[in-house]
This record gives sequence, structure tokens and C-alpha cells, in this order.
Amino acid sequence: MMARRVGVGIIGFGTVGSGVARIILENARLIRRRVGVPVELVRIADLDITRDRGIQLPPGVLVNDAKQVLNDPSVDIVVELIGGYDYAKRLITDAIASGKHVVTANKALLALHGEELFEASSRKGVDLGFEASVGGGIPVIRALTEGLAANAIQSIYGIINGTSNYILSRMSNEGHGFAETLAEAQRAGYAEADPTFDIAGTDSAHKLAVLANLAFGTPINFKELYTEGITHITPHDIASAREFGFVIKLLGIAKLVEGEVEARVHPTMVASDSPLAKIEGVYNAIQLVGDAVGDVILCGRGAGDLAAGSAVVSDIIATARNLIKGGAGRVPPASFQQDQRRPLRMRPMEEISSLYYMRFMVLDRPGVLGHIAGELGRCDISISSMLQKGRREGQTVPIVIKTHVAKERDVQSALREINRMPFMSEPTTLIRVEGKDE
Repeated sequence: MMARRVGVGIIGFGTVGSGVARIILENARLIRRRVGVPVELVRIADLDITRDRGIQLPPGVLVNDAKQVLNDPSVDIVVELIGGYDYAKRLITDAIASGKHVVTANKALLALHGEELFEASSRKGVDLGFEASVGGGIPVIRALTEGLAANAIQSIYGIINGTSNYILSRMSNEGHGFAETLAEAQRAGYAEADPTFDIAGTDSAHKLAVLANLAFGTPINFKELYTEGITHITPHDIASAREFGFVIKLLGIAKLVEGEVEARVHPTMVASDSPLAKIEGVYNAIQLVGDAVGDVILCGRGAGDLAAGSAVVSDIIATARNLIKGGAGRVPPASFQQDQRRPLRMRPMEEISSLYYMRFMVLDRPGVLGHIAGELGRCDISISSMLQKGRREGQTVPIVIKTHVAKERDVQSALREINRMPFMSEPTTLIRVEGKDE
């Protein structure tokens, strides 16, 4: 017999939880028409049940104990929105064990413990939705698991952290330094008081681990994922990139190369006429390349109560549809059937090949450029183009070089030697470049 309604319990009533509740309540009729039965908010658990979120809830819905959500037989779908690792993992595993379907936005938890949760939900035959874990309201998870299921995904390029994209966009447009722009972003509410996860690339790495897992059907060891942030980027680098015809973005990049997974997060120069170069401010964009479909680019707001809430509620609707039709587990949580996932080698960073941008801050002396070029040549690194403006005898000046395709191992070897040279005033700034070799 078809269910007469689907009950939802939310754990965590912060920014995203409030957005989810608002959408469920305000779009109740629309959701009912899409699902076929009412989707009702049965319980919301949060430690703070006194703060006004501007949402009128029915009496008894808001409680201060997550167990009241897990133990309520009228809750069919548990929505975890507290973040973090241990407690959130325990809540989700307990919900799955009790036969409840789960929706989460917790990309950090999925990046570190996704395999365990995928296995548990598949074994129990319940749905595990996590559309909101990557890209806010952008439907990239469903694109990978369903929309592009016919394709062997070849690569992913993602601007998947709005804070970093906002900072780099402002630096490019205003010409200000990193520290000044970060402070402005914090005042505007686009950066947290402690922005470390965003500016160090950790948040992007969590999201890339989730995407690569789904795209390539393999467990991704988050600890093996190379991660580098944007704190060392200067206005000089941005101006030099512009002269070369590039824009600097913090990218999550994942590729399937010769049967191995290449996954990395770092500042990247992309061609100024490319679609990703035009994504500014807090917007996210993800470019997926499939063998049949070619390039697909998804763009939208990567954060915010209603953007993330939209993604969470889309998972609730998908789960509710499966529930009332008896189709739970129809789509494997990790895109591939659990017994068809294959461990693939994660290619170490030193083995990748790329184009490179290098900025050397040197004392202006005769022969300096020759020493740098000589060491690069010794390491089999070929120079594509160079910028050197002005002479200031005895003072520090920048030399900027862009290379042809080179091996990361060779580049790092060359820079170790160059950085030891007496004319170097500071360590070399290195930025990888995505584009065609010239």
C-alpha cells in the first residue's frame, strides 16, 4: 500500500537547516504535486531551540535532542546538517541501521568516511543523498550519478569554494593584496572569521574527493589528495597571468589518466576566454568532460541557506519518490553498484605533467637569468615565454617565466636548486597552468 505521507526529521537548525525547513513549508503544495503525497516536517533537533529563525513551525516540531529524531517512527528521512565528523557519522550510521533514509550536506564526512557510509546504506537498502555536499544548489551529484551515467568521465575541473573565488575575483578586479581582500570578504560576510578551510583549499579538496569518487567509481583516499591554497597569490601574479592571457582560479582538478586517478586542488591559471575564467564572486562552476557528451558546465551559487536548501530538498523529494514506489536503493549512492567499484591508484603529485608559471624574485645582477634558465634546462624544463620589466641594479626585481609541459618532479627539483642561489630574495612562486602547450 502506498504511503499516505513522508515524514522528515532534520538534525541541525542552522543556516542550511533553516533554508530546508523554509522550502519544505513554503513549497509544500509544489512538493506534494511532485511526490504524490505530502512531505511533512515532523521533527527538527538543535541545541538552541529559543533563537528566532523567522520560520513558523508547528508546536512540538523543534526539540533539543537528536535521538528524538532518530527514534520517532513517523520520521522516514533523517537530514543531517550539523557538520563535523564523529557525532555526525554516528547519527547517520544509527539512522541507517534503524532503516531510515538519510540526506546530508556533510562533504568533510563523506570525503573521509564516505566508503563506510556507502557500504552501510547499500547493505541496508536505504537511500543516502548528498546533493548539497558539493556546489550548493548546483545539481552536480545527480548529474554524475544519473544524467551522465552513460559516460566514462574523463576529467573534472571545479571552482567549488565561493570564498576563494570571491577573493581572487576581487584581487583581479581591484588590484588589492590577499590580506586586504580577505579582510574585506570577512566584513562582507563572504568569509568566515576563521577562513582556513576555504583559503587553504581544504574545503575544495573535500568536495573534489566526493566528485572523483562518483566519477571514477573508486575509493578516494583524501589524505593522498594534493591540496594547496591561495594565500601566496599576489597582485603581481594576477597581472602577469593577464599578460599571458590567463586568469587565476582555485581549481579542484580530477582526471583519469592511463587507468590512474589524478586529483589535486591548487591555484591554477586558466585561459581568460574559457568558461571557468568568467565565473566570478561567490559563484561555483564545475566542468565535467564525458567521453560521449564532451564538455558539460554547471554553474550557480555554491552556498547560502536557500541554495544549499534547494539541493537538500531535491534529495528529500527523490528519496520520497523512491519510498512511496518501493524503489529505495534504485540509484547506488556512489553512482556505481557497490560490488562494481574498483580501487585505482592515486597518481602522486610528483608524477603529474603540466604547464607552469614561475615568479622569481631576484637581485638585479648580470647573469641571473642565465643561471635560472640553465638550471631549468638541466632539469629538462623548456621556457615558453618570459616577462622581465625594468632594471634596478642591485635591487629586487621579478622574473616571470611560463614553461612548456614539464614533469612536477623535475620542476620541484629545479626550484630546490634555484631557491638556494644567492641572488634569490624569496622562494619562487609556482602556479600550474591548464591549457594547450604552445
